[in-house]
Amino acid sequence: MNEEIRNLEPKLLWNKFADLNAVPRPSKKEERVTEFIKKFGKDLGLEVLQDKKGNVVIKKPATAKHTDKKKIVLQAHVDMVHQKNNATDFDFETQGIDMYVDGDWVRAKGTTLGADNGLGVAAMMAVLESNDIEHPAIEALFTVDEEAGMTGAKDLDESILEGEILLNLDTEEDDEIGIGCAGGVDLSAKRSYKEKEVDSDATAYKVSVTGLNGGHSGMDIIKGLGNANKLMNRVLFHLSRESGMQIAKLNGGGLRNAIPRESVAEIVVNNYKTEALKTEFNYIKEAILSEYKSLEKNLEISLEKIEKPEKVMQTEDQTAVLKAIYAAHNGVYRMSPDIEGLVETSNNIARVEIENGKVEVACLTRSSVESNKWDLTNSLSAGFEMGGFDVELSGEYPGWTPNPDSEILKVLDKLYEKQTNEKANIAACHAGLECGIIGSHYPKMDMISFGPTIRGAHSPDERASISSSQKFWDFFMEVLKNIPKK
Repeated sequence: MNEEIRNLEPKLLWNKFADLNAVPRPSKKEERVTEFIKKFGKDLGLEVLQDKKGNVVIKKPATAKHTDKKKIVLQAHVDMVHQKNNATDFDFETQGIDMYVDGDWVRAKGTTLGADNGLGVAAMMAVLESNDIEHPAIEALFTVDEEAGMTGAKDLDESILEGEILLNLDTEEDDEIGIGCAGGVDLSAKRSYKEKEVDSDATAYKVSVTGLNGGHSGMDIIKGLGNANKLMNRVLFHLSRESGMQIAKLNGGGLRNAIPRESVAEIVVNNYKTEALKTEFNYIKEAILSEYKSLEKNLEISLEKIEKPEKVMQTEDQTAVLKAIYAAHNGVYRMSPDIEGLVETSNNIARVEIENGKVEVACLTRSSVESNKWDLTNSLSAGFEMGGFDVELSGEYPGWTPNPDSEILKVLDKLYEKQTNEKANIAACHAGLECGIIGSHYPKMDMISFGPTIRGAHSPDERASISSSQKFWDFFMEVLKNIPKK
């Protein structure tokens, strides 16, 4: 790992981030990182607790001048999204993140960086380790499995915390003070299909959609970026109508909370229609590239001849599948009528897999309004069911309702203006923070969210601003010193 990261300011923060990023920490496989966190706390001589789900709490007493302040909960999640470029040889299960400095940014070489939410975790570790940072009594809550279902927060032990104020360190704009977030639900659509033997007078091709930006399916959904699954479906739908091609297999996207960047399909066409296929492929390719030229500068859509597979999807099933995915909404569904610029409801068609007689489509539907979340979920379910799919809903979690009268909000709002001579952006976000879920376990807890500027989260373009991290750290130190009294 590049040692220049450890020399960045503030060193306390970046050194802890470097330590953390040396530990593999995929969602649902956090055993190594939770053991790392527990050992860290125990080596400091602090009280360390762990609940049945795997969430870790480290408790530290108040410093001398702050024993009369309310006890606080510092909170961040230890897992990270694992995404890498196709050309990158990297094993997230065994390797630490390879970081480097690029101007004002810290990046990773061909993979996600883990700044989401690693910088929050590192900030908590730095405060726990320090002997000269002023703070009230702290309960540092390190949650698991945020990125793949928020089950750490959902199954949080309701007796493990005593704090009255929660500081969530998972916001990605340094001028933003978060007071609310969207809830979500995972939608999975599955169906089977009949296969048939490939004709002897046929040619096979690989269709690839690559080079998309990808990104966070909540925070970046407003940008209108390309979705590899929707673009691939558009290509295949057009080719099926104009050339009669048939699908052998398809593999597109990955995690529900990441906008899919790549999709690859294998198709077959009768020999006498190969020229028609190429002509129509070029037509739809150029149309899509033209539409996305300002947003997706690295988008590539390619057609390559390959060896023939043995079987393809039967035409009737293929038509139903392509129509169902075409009809499924992707992107912003509704903007908030109350908060300017806030996405209220959206859907991300995150994963499409077709192979061996099975089709699976995975979506993540988000909304800050419960009724609208279910409206979109019902719309998606209806479309898939008409296409012969069985629909399953899982992983549902609530949003975080803004509280404009929050005591800790007033403290942070005043401190931010004092520090920067500017007004903070007090906002709700279209991402799934754990605050709403934790609040369901601890309804009297006052909550706020803030953090450094991070770009490209959930994609290999993820990067953290160095100057913003210093700004965040300075603000964090002031917040700790100005927690309200009991």
